[in-house]
Parts: sequence; C-alpha cells; structure tokens
Amino acid sequence: MSTDTLSSLQTLGLAGVATLAALAVKYNDRAIFDEHRPGIPYRKGYPLVGGLPILLKNRANAHDFFTQNFEELDALTTTMSSIGIGRRISTIDPANIEHILKNNFENYAKGPKFQEAFNDLFGHGIFNANGSHWKYQRKAASLIFNVKNFRDEFTRVFVKEMEYANKHIFDKAAEKREIVDFHDIMFRFTLDSFVLLGFGVEINGLKTDGKVPFAESFDAIQFNSSWRMIFPLWKVSETMKPILFPWQTSIKDHVKIVDGFAYEVIAKRKKELAEGQKFKDLLSRFMSTQDENGQPLDDVALRDVILNFIVAGRDTTAVALSWTFYNLMLHPRIEKKLVEEIQENITDEILQDPAALYDAIKDMNYAHAVFYEVLRLHPSVPSNIKYALNDDVFPDGTHIRKGDYVAWSVYGLGRSTKVWGPDAKQFRPERWFDANGEVRRESQGKWPAFHAGPRICLGQQLATLESLVAIVTLLKQYKFTLVPDQEITYIPTVTIPMANGMKVFVEHR
Repeated sequence: MSTDTLSSLQTLGLAGVATLAALAVKYNDRAIFDEHRPGIPYRKGYPLVGGLPILLKNRANAHDFFTQNFEELDALTTTMSSIGIGRRISTIDPANIEHILKNNFENYAKGPKFQEAFNDLFGHGIFNANGSHWKYQRKAASLIFNVKNFRDEFTRVFVKEMEYANKHIFDKAAEKREIVDFHDIMFRFTLDSFVLLGFGVEINGLKTDGKVPFAESFDAIQFNSSWRMIFPLWKVSETMKPILFPWQTSIKDHVKIVDGFAYEVIAKRKKELAEGQKFKDLLSRFMSTQDENGQPLDDVALRDVILNFIVAGRDTTAVALSWTFYNLMLHPRIEKKLVEEIQENITDEILQDPAALYDAIKDMNYAHAVFYEVLRLHPSVPSNIKYALNDDVFPDGTHIRKGDYVAWSVYGLGRSTKVWGPDAKQFRPERWFDANGEVRRESQGKWPAFHAGPRICLGQQLATLESLVAIVTLLKQYKFTLVPDQEITYIPTVTIPMANGMKVFVEHR
C-alpha cells in the first residue's frame, strides 16, 4: 500500500472521527438525527444512541422503570428517544389516554413496528389489525361474545375446570401439606378453559405434570414479541441464533408447534362439521362467518382469530387471578371481608349450577371491588402503544407528529398519586364504592384495564366472570398462605405474568 493511499485513509478516518464527535455533541442525549421535542419532559439518554441502553438495562423491571420515570420528571406525559426505536411519547394522563383510544380513535393505529414484532403470535388477528380488516373481526366477535347467549356455556366450562383443579390439585395439597405453584395452576386452568372454548378440544393442562408443548411455545413467542419492541437488532439475532446455538429451540420452531396445533384442530373440525356434527366452540362459529370481502375465513385467518382469543382470555385471566390471590394473602382484612361476602351469597348448591352461580356473582359488590383494584395495580395488559397517522395535539397540549409512537402505561397510571391520590400504591378495594355503597367504574381513561373506546375489550364481562368464578370457588373452600422467602415479581411481556411463579400452602377452610 502506497504512502499516498495510507495518507488518504488516515484523512478519511480523522474526518469520520471528527464528524462522529460533532454529531455526538449535537445529539448528546438522544438518538442520532432525532430532534428535540420542546414542551415535553424527557428522559435524557446517551450520545447518538439515546435511551436504548437505559431501556435494555431496565428491561426486567420495565413497568416500574416507566412509573419511576413519570415520578422523577414530575409529569403525566414524557418522551424518550432511542436509536432503532425512534421517538416515543408516553402518557398516564387519563384525558390523553381517552383521546387516543376514544375521542380521536381514527388517528391512532397499530403501527408497522408493532405489527411486525407481534406477527408470529397475532398474525392478522384482531389485536394486530387496522381498518376494515379489524372492523369485520370486531363485528363477528361481538355477535359471539354475547354474555346472555353464552353465560351458561362459559360458566359451565369454568366450573368444570375449576372442580378438577380443586379435586386433584388443591385437595391433595391441603391433605399432604404440599407446596403448589398457584400461578402455574391458574395458567393451566385458563389454558384448558380457553382452548376448550376456542377450539373445542381438551388440552388437559391441569392433568399434565410436565410442560404442555403448545403452552410453552405460546409463552416463548409472547415474550420474544415484546423483546422485539425494544431491541432494534432482533432480526439479526433471530437469524444468527440457529447458526450459533443450533441445539436451542428457535422462535421459528415455537411458531411451528403453535401453528401445527392450530391447523390440525382446524382440519379436524372442518371434517367433523362436514359430517354433520355440532359444536359450540368459537372456532366452529367463526367458520360460518365472512371476512370484509364477503369470503369465508381461510385456515390462516381462523388460526389468527382463535390464537388472539386465547391470548385475550387465557393469559390475562391467569395473571389477574394470580395477582388477586397475592394481594389477598398480603391483606388478611380484605380477604376476611371477601370470604364473608362469599359465605353469605354462595351455597354448595349454587356452586353446582352455572346459571345460579352467574346470577349470584353479579350481585357481589365487594368481590367486584377487589377485582377492579387488582386490575388497577396489576393490569393484565400493563402497557400499550399506538402509531399516529397524522399530526395531533393531546388534551394536555402535547404536540404529536405523524409517525410518532404514543404509549400509555396502565401500570404507571394505577400507581400515580397525581391521578389516584396519595394512597395510589395501596391495595384498597373500598375506593371503588360510591356514597351509596354501590360499586362504580372509573372513566375509561382513568382505568383502561379493558382498553377503551371502539376497541374496548369485548370479553371483559366474560373475563370478569371467569375470574370471579375461580375466586369464589377457591376462597369458599381453601385458605392460601404464601411460602416465605420467595421473590414475587413480573416478566415484562404482553401481559404481566409472575417471573418465578407463586408458591403457596393450601388449607381447607
């Protein structure tokens, strides 16, 4: 190599270093080429990469990190700039949340990054869809998620699965003084319930001591989808992993397991229906619906619809039940009061009659207040994000630009003293009672536990029903006590599952 060539390379190198240094001075606290957004309190990051290292460092406790972020910046709306992720504006202002989800609903969609990150799990199902594709699914689902038409069937399934868990798991644990993982059992209970309601098949999670392959892969895909939202190089990572670690199960392998299960059930059901058999499950009902073009749903669409339903029902309900019993075990006064209401309203005969149980639960005010309070502090879907299609202004004056991702932390909202008062972080079901002693709901913006606006959760009454069936049934028969010296915390994914489970002792009441 000649002296002139070396000199040119050195000059280029010095110029590159100088350019990088100049850029680092200009973008000293945010992602490169991302301009400041005046008027929005922001979390300062590192030169050129912005907040990405901070997000990765706080990945394990993401929801508490964002809650702390709002508190430290003393604001209900904040922003952060991270390389590879772009500008995100986060809010816990109830008026802003209601604006995004309800008042200016048409301006906020599932953005391309969200859709790509969650495509393996949601496909083109209702959680990932926009526009007309979302509207037809919503319309079809609204006809199916009718509590009046389905309360007996849904309650019957919930009672059936709960009875099995009681007889074969909790009774045994109480008699032998064995420790059980309550969180794991709730996931098995809801998996069995919602796969039966969704696909019309018995997956027998409660009857299996080991892992259920479908559930294991389902969970792996969920966790990976959330990771994709904050790790810009996820495509490179997922491409290289099978090469570098061929002995490990890849995401593609997990997708094959989930898809294989779904498509096998769909093929079997089509054959059964052709033979004239009758079914009440959601898969069979969606097979008779049409898409936005008036065409029957193909196998991929059926797969997406039902897997979205299972995410909505199985995971959200399992985590809600786990956090409910966790809080009850920490607050004996509240548990005692709830048990007294159960004893007054639920007899052994009512437990055996799904319709009577449904009617009895509807009038149990304290049980509902406990459940609402759990979802305030431990929302099943702790955060969410949308993509701005056009410029906008939030009610608090925050200017939103086309292409911005706007996020709201349901977890942080529930813990905000500015929104919920000085006792925001306390578990206090009494806050849900009005002056007349009736349980009331807060506004959708202040309590978006079931989302809000046109996309509000269709299954919220069914999720509440299943949860209260389990709560009532379990507390009437058993007392649970936390095993000492265990860390109860969460995994940041689509929902808020417990990272290490929740070990408990069980006693007959």
